[in-house]
Amino acid sequence: MTVFAMPSDLGGIAVKAAEGGTMEKRILDCIDSPVNLKVLSDDDLAILADEIRHEIIDVTSRTGGHVASSLGAVETILAVHSLIDSPEDRFLFDVGHQSYAHMLVTGRLKEFSTLRQFHGLSGFPKPDKNAHDVHPSGHASDSLSVACGLAHARDLRGSHEKIVALIGDASLAGGMALEALNDIGQARTPLVIILNDNEMSISRPVGALAKHLGMVRTKKQYRQGRDDMQDFIERSLGRPGKALVDLGRNAKESLKQFVIPDAMMFEQLGIVCTPPVDGHNIPELKRAISAALQAQCPVLVHVVTRKGYGYAPAEHEPSRFHGTGPYDVATGKPLKKDVNNLTFTQAFSKALIQEAEKDSRIVAITAAMIDGTGLRPFADRFPKRCFDVGIAEEHAVGMASGLAFGGMKPVVALYSTFAQRAIDQMIINNALPQADVVFAIDRAGLVGDDGPTHHGMFDLSYLRMIPGMQVLAPSDEAELAHALHTALSLKGPCALRYPRGEAPGAAIPLHPQELEPGVSRLVREGSDCAILAFGRMVAIAQEAAELLAQKNIGCRVVDMRWVKPLDEDAVLSAAECGLVVTLEDNVVSGGAGQGVVSALSDHCVHVDTLVLGLPDGFVEQGSVSKLFEELGLDAEGVAHSIQNALR
Repeated sequence: MTVFAMPSDLGGIAVKAAEGGTMEKRILDCIDSPVNLKVLSDDDLAILADEIRHEIIDVTSRTGGHVASSLGAVETILAVHSLIDSPEDRFLFDVGHQSYAHMLVTGRLKEFSTLRQFHGLSGFPKPDKNAHDVHPSGHASDSLSVACGLAHARDLRGSHEKIVALIGDASLAGGMALEALNDIGQARTPLVIILNDNEMSISRPVGALAKHLGMVRTKKQYRQGRDDMQDFIERSLGRPGKALVDLGRNAKESLKQFVIPDAMMFEQLGIVCTPPVDGHNIPELKRAISAALQAQCPVLVHVVTRKGYGYAPAEHEPSRFHGTGPYDVATGKPLKKDVNNLTFTQAFSKALIQEAEKDSRIVAITAAMIDGTGLRPFADRFPKRCFDVGIAEEHAVGMASGLAFGGMKPVVALYSTFAQRAIDQMIINNALPQADVVFAIDRAGLVGDDGPTHHGMFDLSYLRMIPGMQVLAPSDEAELAHALHTALSLKGPCALRYPRGEAPGAAIPLHPQELEPGVSRLVREGSDCAILAFGRMVAIAQEAAELLAQKNIGCRVVDMRWVKPLDEDAVLSAAECGLVVTLEDNVVSGGAGQGVVSALSDHCVHVDTLVLGLPDGFVEQGSVSKLFEELGLDAEGVAHSIQNALR
C-alpha cells in the first residue's frame, strides 16, 4: 500500500488501514478550498496530483465521464490555483472537459462520486453552484472572449484581479477563439492564456494551426533565434520576462524550447508567448505562470501535456476516453451494456456508406467529431470524400454550400448542440441560395449525462424558422435510411435529426425509398384522441397508447416523419378525434407542436390541443429515461397528461 505523508501545515490525521497498520490521510481529503494549496510544497502538490488522478479514475470508472482530458490537466490546474486567489481572481475553462481537478480542490470532493448523475454533480463548471466556477463552459472556443470581457470589466472598475483562461489546442483553432485573440492582442489588457497543448481534441486535431503548434514543439532552433526571443520577452515583460528567460535557459533541451519570433502568430497578434513548458512538471509550471501573472500585457503560456496522463489505457486511447461510460479500471475496457441494436449514429453511418457507394458526388463533412458522428467508417472507405475541418461549425456549413455549388452532394454531420453555432451559415449560405446540402443532426433531444450544454433541445425550433429548410425526424433505423435517401434527392437544404443511443431495432433497407414531402405514417388507429409524434417520441407514443387502451381510451398514433413541410392532412384528420396531442423532444417554444397548432389555426379548426415537449428552461444531467420520467415525457407521463386533458 502506498503511504503518503501529510504536510504538517494541514495537520495529517492517521487512520487505521485495512491491513491493521496506519496510513496517513490523503492530502486531497484536507483540501476544501484552493487556498489550502498555498501551504503545500511542490512535492506535496505532486502527491496531490497523483491522489486526484486516483479519485478521477475511481469515480469515472463507475459514472463515466471525460477522463483523458481531465487527467492531462491536473498539474496545470494545481499550479494555477496555488498562485491565484480564487474566486477573487478568475480561472476560466474552455469546454470544461478538463475541469475535474478544479472541482476536487474547490470543495466538491464529497459530491464527486455523484458526477454526471441525476441530481448529482455536473460534469461541467456551474457558476450557480460554486463560486469558483466562472462561466458554464460546455462549448469550445468561448473562454477567451469571456476572459477578455472580464479583463475589460476589471479595468473599468479599477480593480486588480488576475484573469486566467485554460484552453486546449483544438479549441484555440475555433473561430470565436481566433476573434478573441485578435481583440486581446490589440487591447493589450493583462490576462493569462494557458494553452493546453495535448495534440488532441476529441479526435486528433487538424489544420494549419495544429501543424504550427507541432512545429513550435519540435523544431530545432538556432542560437540567434533563441536570443532574439529572449531579448523580446525581457523587453516586453521586464523582471517577469527575465524569469521566463531563466526558465527557458534552465529547462531541459532549452534550445528546442525557444522558437523563432517570426514563426509565432501569437507574438504577431501582440500577445507574448512563452516557450513550451512541461505540463506535468509543477515547478516549471509555477515559474512560467507566476511570471505571466506579473506581466502588464496579455501572455500565452504554452503548456505541453499528455491526454490521459497517468492512466495507461487513457494514454493509449485518448479518443475513447474523451467521453466514456463506466469501465474496468484494471483494463480500461468499457463495462458492456445489454445492447442488441445499432445506435442511431451507427444506422446513419451504414446508410450513408450505402448511398455513397451508389453516388460518387456524396461527400461528408464534420467539425472535430469524425468518430462521434459515425463518419469514421465513411472516411476509411472514402478518404478523399470526407472532410474534418476541426472545431469550426460555421466553416463546415459554409464550405458545404461551396461543395454543393461545385456539383457535390455534401452531408454535414454535427451534434445538435454544436450545429446551433452555425445558424447564420445555414440561413445565408445554404437556405438563401437553396444549396443542395444535407444536415445530419446527431444527438437531437436529450442526451443525458453531459447536461444542459449538450442537450439538443433547440434544433427543431431553429431549423423550422429557416425559409426553404426541409426537416425530417426519423423514428427508427429504417426511417433514418429512408430520410437520408430522400434528403439526398431533394432540391435545397434538408435536415434530418436523430437522437443519441440505441435505436428500436428496425432493419436498414438495401433500397431505401423516397418519402413524399409532407406525408406522415399512420402507426395506430384510435378515435378518442390522436398523438402526432416526432422522431424517437413515436415509440413513447405507442407505449402511452397501450396504457390508455387499458383504460378503454382509443388513441391514434401518427409518425409525422416531416417537421417541415408538415402533413396538414394528418393534422386536420387528427382534429376529428377531439383532442390533438403533439409529442417531441425539443423545446415547446417554436417547436413542431406549435407548428401543428399554427396549422389548425390557419385552417380555422377549433379543437382541444395538448403540446408536450421540453420545458422553457435548461434540463440538468441524468440518464435520458430518468429525465423523461422527471419531465412527464415517458409513456406513463404522456398517458397521464392525456387522461387529464380528456377529463
